[in-house]
This record gives sequence, C-alpha cells and structure tokens, in this order.
Amino acid sequence: MAKIEEMPEGYGGEGFFATSLDKAVGLARANSIWPLPFATSCCGIEFMATMGTNYDLARFGMERLSFSPRQADLLMVMGTIAKKMGPVLRQVYIQMAEPKWVIAVGACASSGGIFDTYSVLQGIDKVIPVDVYVPGCPPRPEQIIDGVMKIQELVKNEPLRRRHSPEYQHLLEKYQIA
Repeated sequence: MAKIEEMPEGYGGEGFFATSLDKAVGLARANSIWPLPFATSCCGIEFMATMGTNYDLARFGMERLSFSPRQADLLMVMGTIAKKMGPVLRQVYIQMAEPKWVIAVGACASSGGIFDTYSVLQGIDKVIPVDVYVPGCPPRPEQIIDGVMKIQELVKNEPLRRRHSPEYQHLLEKYQIA
C-alpha cells in the first residue's frame, strides 16, 4: 500500500495552500532521497531484499540508488566495518554534498556486533556522525524500512539553516571533518 503524505503546516483555502519554505523543501527532500548503499556483509543481502518487489523501497522515493558519493544524500552503512576501512568510509562521507544523512544498518555497523576484536570498528559513529541506527543481526527488511521512514521524518522536519548552526559545526569538528 502506497504511503499517503500528510500536508505540512500551513494555511489552505479554496484552490490554494500556503506553507513555509522550510516545510515545502523538507517535504520534497524527504520523498526524493538518493541512498548510497555501503554494504560489506549479510546486512547488504537484507537491503537487497528491501529493494525487491516484496518490500519495494522505491515507494518511499528511493528507487534511484547512487553508487557515487557526490550524487547521494543518504549513506546506508550495512555490515561489519574493519578498522582499515574506517578512513575509506569517512572519505565517502566527506565526499557527499550537504545535506547528508547516515543510517547504521545492523549490529555490526551500529556497535561492532559480535566481533569484539582488534580489527573491527566498534560502531561507525567512531568515524562519522550517525542519524539513525537500525538494530538486528541482520535486520529484517521491515526494520530497514522503519529506519528509512525515521530518516524521512528527520529530513522533513529539519530546518534549512541547521547545517550552518554552531551545534552542527561543533559536531563536524568533533569528527575532524569541518
């Protein structure tokens, strides 16, 4: 069943509707997200199922996967990330244009999962900021869709100026990205 979008806050009448620019842009962005899948293991297989016909992530405006960081605005990190891969993941994040969002899919991307070893990064939030965590090992497609819907809510309600705020700049400085 297709998702029916609610109207943003605003004022409507006979044949017109007025709202703020923030709300209109947020609604457009939330329903046209271009994800970059960064899949390294079993969570990537669940993501493939999510893109398939049974779950159809395209109905959320995500039918165009991007495999170029310069053309994506959602980084979906799925699976085990080795410490040697951390700088590569960080570089992919830096290459993405603003605004950008990140989902950590699965236990390994979120916290290292069952691999508490010297070679596995214990969560991607050690190298890049994360907006939504999707639990599971591996998470079911329904859980990935729920994470995507949470990103859509974040995108829809994010002010246009948030990326220029002192709080956001401080976050980037914390990750040595600014």
